[in-house]
Amino acid sequence: MDIAVAANESLAEFSNLLIKSAMAVYALAFVAHIVEWVFGSRSKVARTAAALTAQGAGRSGDARTAAAGKGADKVSVTVRTSGGTEVLERPRVVTRSAPGRRAGVPDGPGAAGGDERGDLYGRIAVSLTVLAFLLHFAAVLTRALSVQRAPWGNMYEFSTAFSMVVVGAYLAFLVAKKDIRWIGLPLVTTVLLDLGLAIVVFYTESDQLVPALDSYWMWIHVSLAIVCGALFYLGAVSTLLYLFRDRHEAKLEAGGRPGAFATSVLERLPSSASLDGFAYRINAAVFPFWTFTIIAGAIWAENAWGRYWGWDPKETWSFITWVGYAAYLHARATAGWKGRKAAYLALIAFLCFLFNYYGVNIFFEGLHSYGGV
Repeated sequence: MDIAVAANESLAEFSNLLIKSAMAVYALAFVAHIVEWVFGSRSKVARTAAALTAQGAGRSGDARTAAAGKGADKVSVTVRTSGGTEVLERPRVVTRSAPGRRAGVPDGPGAAGGDERGDLYGRIAVSLTVLAFLLHFAAVLTRALSVQRAPWGNMYEFSTAFSMVVVGAYLAFLVAKKDIRWIGLPLVTTVLLDLGLAIVVFYTESDQLVPALDSYWMWIHVSLAIVCGALFYLGAVSTLLYLFRDRHEAKLEAGGRPGAFATSVLERLPSSASLDGFAYRINAAVFPFWTFTIIAGAIWAENAWGRYWGWDPKETWSFITWVGYAAYLHARATAGWKGRKAAYLALIAFLCFLFNYYGVNIFFEGLHSYGGV
């Protein structure tokens, strides 16, 4: 027995060493992404999207002027004469795009801005992120072996597993040929912050769960919560960047001149329509799984505590998060709430998830406060 305990303690220490090693490699990836953005800001290609946006805004402005001169919102019918026969051509109806989705605005060239050296550092950053992810995965797996259960029994374990899945989801999108390298810098930044908090603030020695929570439902419920949260995170970053990019495009459309930040950063991001669409597809796809996560938690609660729902703080904020994302998805289909208003709802919903993740465990006592922090 003493040998087994010593072996588990050694595995836990090795897991901590792997986490710190992963953080070191994530830090190198962070530097490489910074260099990528720096080189990209020097590239003339980085300003292509802004130039095209301005031209598109000018053309749309001319079109609006012409429409105003002929009578806006009126349908014109052209009469064509062919061989003495008059033919009425089908009227051309021009519809306005939904708020926040400007048609014809091109995506930016990416963080590297078309610069070869910038692109090289971007690929180095992704390679370092892959290496850090492998170390990170090994750390979570080693922690699981040391405790001989699912490695998310307390805030330390949940934080390390959550950030690992966030990176894994990002890399999966890259493997699927989705051009989302622009999210790499904010991603490794937040992962470093999350792991730093896990080590400095939330670290808890490996231990077994109380018998009531030692159930296969832990694998189902908590693993789904981690995966949903990781994808919600990607959607939230895209939504936040959408708000900045949308304001930038609106300024260009109004004839304004972008500042230094917009010139160096925002012009290299995807268009507001692309960012908004990416965030919506993620949130819409994840929402049913978040719904099932809550249902699975209720079933687990009935097995562990004899009731499906008791308005425990964790249960309450899980439901509030669900309501927030449901409101966002409803707003996307409601006239007058598309675009920026819906984006604000998405960010509020993600903040509710974060509060459920951090705040509930720190500030509230409940049945879910079983593993310290």
